[in-house]
Amino acid sequence: MKKSAPVFQSVRHLTVAAMLTAISVVIGIFCKNFLNFGGGLFRITFENFPIILSGYCFGPVVGGLVGIATDLISYLLSNQIYPPNLIVTAGAFLIGFLSGLLFRVPMKNRTLRIVFSASLAHLCGSVVVKSIGLYQFYGIAVLWRIPVYLVIASLEILLICLLFRRKSFSKLIDKI
Repeated sequence: MKKSAPVFQSVRHLTVAAMLTAISVVIGIFCKNFLNFGGGLFRITFENFPIILSGYCFGPVVGGLVGIATDLISYLLSNQIYPPNLIVTAGAFLIGFLSGLLFRVPMKNRTLRIVFSASLAHLCGSVVVKSIGLYQFYGIAVLWRIPVYLVIASLEILLICLLFRRKSFSKLIDKI
């Protein structure tokens, strides 16, 4: 009988993934409680930033798991008025999964690879899937959140590109 490969390659991987989840939860709770407009429809948040980083560092499976954990934990700890929405959770999963999967597409330019993977992850996860999940609560008004998330995604991608340009960050990622 073949042993299956563990999702987390080491305790260090598990620990860093848990820390990225915690960072994302804290950002998510803060934004859900203090930067929330329109009863949850518009929210300025950068909670996907650590989810995307987990996909880059550990691959699509761990990135997706961090996305799921982040969404469910932040829901449990926030004062949201609506019940947990598994479609929104699926969007968070897609952000981590697609960023980890697409980051592995071979490209010579790492900045282009970051822009490509994070853009498609945001487009599929945040703009499409999460909007579909929120449609049942907000109806057609959910379309107004799309431009907000396009701006947020652009800022997150810029921050990730700047972070990866730092040699100290690249060395840290190589140690993980």
